[in-house]
Amino acid sequence: MPSKRHLLFLSDVVWFTFTAFGGATAHLGMMLKNFVHKRQYISESELLELNALTQVLPGPSSTQTLVGIAYKVGGLPIAITAFLIWIIPSATIMTVAVLSYTMLGQKEKFARVLEFIQPVAVGIVGYAAFKIGRSILKTQTAFWLAGASLIATLILRNAYAFPIIILIAGIISSAIDTPLEETEIRSKLFAKINPRKIAYFIGVLLFFAGLGALINRTSPFSLPIRLFENFYRNGIMIFGGGQVLVPFMYTEFVGMKDYLTSDQFLSGYALQQALPGPTFAFTSFVGGMTLKNAGYDFYGQVAGGLIAVLGINLPGLILILFIVPFWNDLRKITRIKNSLSGINAVSVGFMGAAFLLLLQPFGISLMTVGIVVITFLLLLFTRVRTPFLILAGILLGLFL
Repeated sequence: MPSKRHLLFLSDVVWFTFTAFGGATAHLGMMLKNFVHKRQYISESELLELNALTQVLPGPSSTQTLVGIAYKVGGLPIAITAFLIWIIPSATIMTVAVLSYTMLGQKEKFARVLEFIQPVAVGIVGYAAFKIGRSILKTQTAFWLAGASLIATLILRNAYAFPIIILIAGIISSAIDTPLEETEIRSKLFAKINPRKIAYFIGVLLFFAGLGALINRTSPFSLPIRLFENFYRNGIMIFGGGQVLVPFMYTEFVGMKDYLTSDQFLSGYALQQALPGPTFAFTSFVGGMTLKNAGYDFYGQVAGGLIAVLGINLPGLILILFIVPFWNDLRKITRIKNSLSGINAVSVGFMGAAFLLLLQPFGISLMTVGIVVITFLLLLFTRVRTPFLILAGILLGLFL
């Protein structure tokens, strides 16, 4: 039975869910204000430690930090409940957008609106790539890794190139920047790791990857299973939160696999930017639209949204709940922190490649390029928030 403190915490999570605009950085500031200074569920140092942990883990950083707070407040049941409260509203809206997309797409006015909000979405991606790149690319190694990953992505156009590039980058940055030490720290850490937990984490991926390969492609279950494996794999590979997620998904699901069109992808992304909550909820739109384009009915499209949002979030959820108990030892290992710098560098390259790919459908148009540039400059030099830019794009489409 939840205590009064647990119920108060969950009510605060509900309020946080419906007011959390602005991405991971803004979310952290709101957590500090509401969960630390106002309610004192955890200390400021505990919050910053949780946030630091999410930076060395793949997955959605805001979601992982919130789940970590919930785990400290009330254990596993409260953590799972907080996760569901956080993810369900925006994922539901994105799934409803899939169900109504065809109807909206038949309206000339809606098509006109898309001409404005899609370039705004591309400008947002460009700004994210620039902002993250400026904070991460501070060494010659980082610049080389970012440039190599950008070129490799544009040339290879293969989803399985991502984990290989990430692995190589982590090894290179760790080898270059880490001294030969810390043997004692590592031995103490690894003694605490439960091998069964690692088996669960990796086993889910291998099971669904194998199942997807074995089932005949003509089976109605084939695409949903392969879709879950795709999102779960992306959930393992994505470091850096939603800004990195979107380029990853565009390159794989639009550029490589043609699961949905560029217009569909950008329309869904623009809608998500106008909503509070986690960026990772955008996956429910991609999953639902994938099955919609494949001819699945209402229930199949809803299942696609559910498969995607669970698949992308499950790795991060498993990791944060498994690793919190020995995070104090993990964060002392310099080799892990240094490998992260290489992983972040190639993520910047992935984002740059996705920005270039996102520009291609527009062609050379003064209006669309102008909107992309204006969006980028407004985000860079003003405090205008992304929902207002999306709203401005909608109003331009309605009245011009």
